[in-house]
Amino acid sequence: MIDHHSIFLLVSAFVSVICLILLIAVVKLNPVITLIVIALSLAVVVGMPLATVIHSFEAGVGSTLGHIAIVVALGTMLGKMMAESGGADQIAYTLIRLFGEKNIPWAMVVIGFLVGLPAFFEVGFVLLIPIVFTVVRRTGTSLILVGLPMLAGLSVVHGLVPPHPAALLAVTIYKADVGRTILYALIVGIPTAVVAGPIFAKLIAPHVHLGKENQMAKDFSDHDKERNLPSFGLTLFTILLPVFLMLIGSWADAISARGSALNGGLHLIGNDDLALLVGVLFSFVTLGKMRGFSGETILRFSNECLAPTATITLLVGAGGGFGRILQDSGVSNAIIVLAMHSHVPLILLAWILAALLRLATGSATVAMTTAAGIVAPIALNSPGVHPELLAIATGAGSLIFSHVNDGGFWLVKEYFGMSVVQTIKTWSVCETIISVMGLILTIALSLVV
Repeated sequence: MIDHHSIFLLVSAFVSVICLILLIAVVKLNPVITLIVIALSLAVVVGMPLATVIHSFEAGVGSTLGHIAIVVALGTMLGKMMAESGGADQIAYTLIRLFGEKNIPWAMVVIGFLVGLPAFFEVGFVLLIPIVFTVVRRTGTSLILVGLPMLAGLSVVHGLVPPHPAALLAVTIYKADVGRTILYALIVGIPTAVVAGPIFAKLIAPHVHLGKENQMAKDFSDHDKERNLPSFGLTLFTILLPVFLMLIGSWADAISARGSALNGGLHLIGNDDLALLVGVLFSFVTLGKMRGFSGETILRFSNECLAPTATITLLVGAGGGFGRILQDSGVSNAIIVLAMHSHVPLILLAWILAALLRLATGSATVAMTTAAGIVAPIALNSPGVHPELLAIATGAGSLIFSHVNDGGFWLVKEYFGMSVVQTIKTWSVCETIISVMGLILTIALSLVV
């Protein structure tokens, strides 16, 4: 049975999240300050050694920002070049022409699905958000109706579909067959993305009224329709270049021998940060110099676009610090103990573990890998279990209800200009639909394979 201390940890964590939401949404306290105060208060209440509290929070902030800060900065620069050159307008016009204005949500879920395959969620987000803003501006469509399907596409591949790095980690831990996992993940993922994206967006958009001023959207400034735009092919190649490099990195072990210089080079060039850096430098040429912009102008663009990202970066970092406190305080372990004492089928156990860890830590990748590491030894000694389906179920669980300790929550909130409550009604519910529908379809698939 779970002990009293574990129950106390779980209750304390739940109360802290509720207080966090109330302070931000009702009291209107600055979110960064609120995250810091609540995280440190929780650490003290649950009895963490006082000497380790600040270190734990700072470690969470540092580990989160070590990746996110570079991704947001480089992605925003690439987005700024797309906006100023007219590349985002060109892609938006092409999507509108090919799909028609009424079908734009379907176009966005497709592009989110494709761009998200090799890239972590945050990378795909910053690559595609300029296109979302441009489509919204050109069509007058709701930002929710255009943006939510893109988010659904990115999220589904993040959790379910190899060769996405996060999904591939679960496949490796379960020793599942990659080919079969991809096939099953597409069977589960495509209808899931459709329901959580275009269909849910159409239902929720009329009930979410965003402010007329969106600071992030304003940074990707409007342009005259009549000006000469860069070609669709060149613009698409520029935005997809980081994606191609990340794909090459994910295929490095299949292309070259592990440990070789070529293998190391391919892994290096496929790293998120380096791939985005190459993409930004390439955009300075294709969408900068080739469009007639001077070096001084390109420098001004790259400096201007960073200012609005400061708040986002701080929020994401503070959310990471809160997540680390939840881990170091023992909340994550209490969740594991609780789940392990429940006698449920392995597919459901994998989903529950990943879901609870996601709620506690805020990280889908941490939830996925931790849950897979717990369930995999049990699965290896359980005949008739499909490791491919366990990998998908674990990925689905890791996506449930993104909230205030998840960096992605704050990215979506700030870029979309939403309140905390609006973000929960849209993004958090979208993630939960993906998680629950992914589980249901995986269980259904287990009955026929």
